[in-house]
Amino acid sequence: MTVNIVHIQVQSQYLDEFIRATAKNHHNSVKEPGNLRFDVLQSENDPTCFVLYEAYRTEEAVFAHKKTEHYLEWRETVKDWMAKPRTGSTYHILYPEELL
Repeated sequence: MTVNIVHIQVQSQYLDEFIRATAKNHHNSVKEPGNLRFDVLQSENDPTCFVLYEAYRTEEAVFAHKKTEHYLEWRETVKDWMAKPRTGSTYHILYPEELL
């Protein structure tokens, strides 16, 4: 199982539009066959800061996600709304063991 954690900071004037675009991406991403989770988190301390927690069965499922129409649309739509470039890290889950 592969987990991607993506940190995003959005320019405040685009906050509502970013949330709508990301919701659309979320709703389509969770329907992908290799997707286990696609959580969208917003900071309580800074509403312009978000974390995407994406869990996939395999690395191939991650690559497939990055080729989907909804992901490519989201990426293009939000690119100019970022306060700074988004950053992401990939992790392999150790626990809970039943997810391995």
